[in-house]
Amino acid sequence: MSTLTKPSIPSFSSICTYLSNQRLLTFRLVLVLLIFFPLILLNAIFPFHQLINVIFLRTHNSLGLVSTPQEVKLPKWLEVIQGIHPMYPKEPLRVGLINFDDDPEQSHLIQLGGIAESITITITITIDAVSPNITWKNVFPGWINEMNPKGTCPEIPMPELGKYVGLDVVVAHLPCGGDQQKEVTNSRWKDGIRDVHRLQLSLATAKVIVENNNGTSSKDNSDVYAVFITKCEPMVEIFSCDDLIWHRGDYWVYKPKVEKLKKIINMPVGSCALAHSYTKDSGSKQFQSKADNLPDELQLTSSLSPHKSREAYVTVLHSSQYYVCGAITLAQSILQTNTTKDLVLLADRTISKHSRQGLEAAGWKVKRIDRIRSPNAKVDAYNEWNYSKLRVWQLTDYDKVMFIDSDFIVLHNIDHFFDYPQLSASPNNKWLFNSGIMILEPSECFFDNLMSKRYTLKSYNGGDQGYLNEIITWWHRLTVKLNFMKYFPKEFGDGPRIIPEDQYTIHFLGMKPWTCYRDYDCNWNREDYHNFASDEVNARWWQVYDAMPKELQPYCGMTEEADARLRELRANAEEAELEDGHWRIELKDPRQFNLIKSI
Repeated sequence: MSTLTKPSIPSFSSICTYLSNQRLLTFRLVLVLLIFFPLILLNAIFPFHQLINVIFLRTHNSLGLVSTPQEVKLPKWLEVIQGIHPMYPKEPLRVGLINFDDDPEQSHLIQLGGIAESITITITITIDAVSPNITWKNVFPGWINEMNPKGTCPEIPMPELGKYVGLDVVVAHLPCGGDQQKEVTNSRWKDGIRDVHRLQLSLATAKVIVENNNGTSSKDNSDVYAVFITKCEPMVEIFSCDDLIWHRGDYWVYKPKVEKLKKIINMPVGSCALAHSYTKDSGSKQFQSKADNLPDELQLTSSLSPHKSREAYVTVLHSSQYYVCGAITLAQSILQTNTTKDLVLLADRTISKHSRQGLEAAGWKVKRIDRIRSPNAKVDAYNEWNYSKLRVWQLTDYDKVMFIDSDFIVLHNIDHFFDYPQLSASPNNKWLFNSGIMILEPSECFFDNLMSKRYTLKSYNGGDQGYLNEIITWWHRLTVKLNFMKYFPKEFGDGPRIIPEDQYTIHFLGMKPWTCYRDYDCNWNREDYHNFASDEVNARWWQVYDAMPKELQPYCGMTEEADARLRELRANAEEAELEDGHWRIELKDPRQFNLIKSI
């Protein structure tokens, strides 16, 4: 018979100890959950478990003994690409290397490929060196023969076609300066921005990326990344800031839009040849006016543009009402060519409500902006607020815009020039472009880039043109017919000062037509302005004026101040007995009898 023992009753102290241990265990469990649950959640959203920060390797020495573990760190840019590349870690990343030679970074990457092929496979991309005789002046000459469709561009060696396919990443080491620029004093040249070798490597990187996305690669994945290692920024003209996915120090990682890169690399290597339209397979034929007697199929219009509503002509008014009449006449001249594009005008608060009403009636969609001061301009100088023009890059409602200064008129339809890339413009002098007409692609990050550099990069002329030529050094040459400058220097002789019929526009330099009496070009009243004087060209502006609606013409009225200034200049010309004799012409312009106090 078993004996039932009376269960022992635990003491109060043992109960307290038990409960204390249970609380401690619960606290530890909660603490573990608090620490690891966010990490688990974060890992579920961002699966960075694929990243390998450090590889520990054991190697055998000559005696067959195992050495101590060797630590090999992955470059941070490689980790970034691994984290977003769809084929990693199923396949190792195939990395092409450009311009590293004996650089330690290349040795490190090759070492990674050699001892851990599950991570990278490295391929060295070889390119022949550019001839030392080829300088930036050869690539961007001041003048070319526009009748030569292929131009006379120097040969810039590129990687061998079809040799480097199946790549996931192209890494290039970009230089920041070269011996070619020693004779040049401009600071940006010293920094290597206008460097042929830098351009070669940038274009080579773009070409390899395009080739790896052009059907020549057997890989299913179409994402090819560009990595630049450089102490100066990569070429913003080729690799857009919109495609930049990571940047730290000297390292820049891009995921380029290949279709855009493809169009860029098909352009001539510089302004040594005319740019060609995106709609043509080659640059052998250029769009010209009908006066050039081209076949009808080359007389192309805006029907080539895939996004008509996403393209616009743009001008900017800031600081004064001086150019209101010019902008109204510009709009009317564009509309008279039967354009299909939008017309957008950016105006700051100095442009009155009355003027905005006239501008809208003329055809502009007016948008209000805050003006931007040119950092190096003097107070009250003509270019003090010219950096306001940079706001055209903020028009991101449009894929592409054509900026035109408001002292232009358009003679023939120029819609087809929207088929050219950023930045396309006519030449100005030497390797510089003229910013009076530009084809550009709006981008907020590019605008931010422009703003961030405006206090460190000096404009050669204190205005927007000088500044933009410091930022955008690789540009595409449009025909001078698109930007005919009203300029007749003495060295051109004493021939007739006329404009050929095949010109697309007129850029009115010197005193503007609306500030003159229409009887003759008032640039004749000043001997130092005779280079800008032409009665025939001046009359073309007044033809547009006469064709515009009558209710718009009062916006071009003559002010009392302008009238007094013109009469003073005319009296000075008479006193000096200037040989042209324009001061003898009787004034008949009816505006002199209806003067207004101010614009």
